[in-house]
Amino acid sequence: MSKMVASDASVEQFGYKQELKRSLSFWDLLVYGLIFMVPIAPMGIYGQVVQTANGMVVFAYFIGLVGMIFTAFSYFKMSEVFPVAGSAYTYVQRGWNPYVGFIAGWMILLDYILVPALLYLVSASWLTQLLPAIPTWGWLIIFIGINTIVNIRGIEMTNRANWAILILEVITFVLFCIMAFLFVAHGKDGTAFTAAPIINPAKFNMGMVGAATSVAVLSFLGFDGISTLSEETAGGRSTVGKATVWSLIVVAVFFMILTYLAAVAYPNYMSFPDPNVAFYFVAEKVGGTWLKLLTLVATVVAWGIADALAAQAAISRLLYSMGRDKMLPGFLSKVHPKFQTPYASTLLVAVISFVVSFVMSIDNLSRLVNFGALTTFMALNLTVMIYFVGKKKSKRWWSHLVMPLIGFAVLLYVWVNFDRITFILGASWFVLGMIVLAVSTKGFRAMPKGLHLDSAE
Repeated sequence: MSKMVASDASVEQFGYKQELKRSLSFWDLLVYGLIFMVPIAPMGIYGQVVQTANGMVVFAYFIGLVGMIFTAFSYFKMSEVFPVAGSAYTYVQRGWNPYVGFIAGWMILLDYILVPALLYLVSASWLTQLLPAIPTWGWLIIFIGINTIVNIRGIEMTNRANWAILILEVITFVLFCIMAFLFVAHGKDGTAFTAAPIINPAKFNMGMVGAATSVAVLSFLGFDGISTLSEETAGGRSTVGKATVWSLIVVAVFFMILTYLAAVAYPNYMSFPDPNVAFYFVAEKVGGTWLKLLTLVATVVAWGIADALAAQAAISRLLYSMGRDKMLPGFLSKVHPKFQTPYASTLLVAVISFVVSFVMSIDNLSRLVNFGALTTFMALNLTVMIYFVGKKKSKRWWSHLVMPLIGFAVLLYVWVNFDRITFILGASWFVLGMIVLAVSTKGFRAMPKGLHLDSAE
């Protein structure tokens, strides 16, 4: 039996029909994960992270990696058992409880739905400063229009766009690293290679670690999106899990190298004229105006096109899955007859992104995105323990108990360091989700019609 046939059967045994087109390899998924997380993502939030971390920006990203890597392994384990679209929503729903699964999916919606809006708004704001003749709403229409067309046309077209943009990001990364390395190696402006960006005992405290990591973790969001493409993957059940783990490791290396060189090249991290575009002052310092403009263009393309493109693809698959299960309106599960893509949910995400970009600020969007994602990640780690150890009586203590427990603990530490406004906004979204769940399940007395929980695993 071919891998394609085996993968198709794995979907049908859960009571679903194979509707989405299978075409993605391990490398395609790896690139998708890298694009979603953006190898040069720290350029966009460098000022906030380095200042919150008291200069120990590399350490902040390392702690973020520690928390996320254990969660990535949890995704790996659950994607092998439940190789269907829906990501954490599906895993928690089937591994723990359908109601808890809905709430996990509802909370991750804060990540998936709001991330495109955040990316569009940030990119549009930057471009408006560069080209003030074009208003912010004009850039929003351009970004959203391009990404919606590409995503409806098919995952293969999305994949081709991903590869092209990733090349641009890598070129920008390499050029900046070379210029920054040479700048510091020659000791310009009194700079030198030091351990301060990694660890500085004089300025270290646990409160700083939690606060800085809660900001830095925004750059890692996206590795989980790979699992939403399970029904469009041509490989075996382990393909999604392997791509999830490796994309996280690779992008973390990019982050730590990039931020270390930026930190040693511009050690006075509290003196940026504008922390919101701090990295561009670093780029200008080490390479001049051409490097500053290159990093600006690359970041805008990476955030506004590549990352948003991947985010829109992920959320449309999650909404497709929840609509198919009748946990959300059924029209969200409509598939384009020619392109075999969830076009209805893709169009809905486009509309929501445009509206949200107008009514919410960048600051509030950032708060909600992190809160929703980390809440769902913690639920996923608990699900691994409940499903494998509790339900399946697994004796593989390290992979099924210790690893997800560490992932849960690290994320919980970061989670409790969110500020008060973030908790208020996050709690409000949670309450709204409980209301939706109560209505769709007739007061928690019935299971959604679309679920097939009695199907084989």
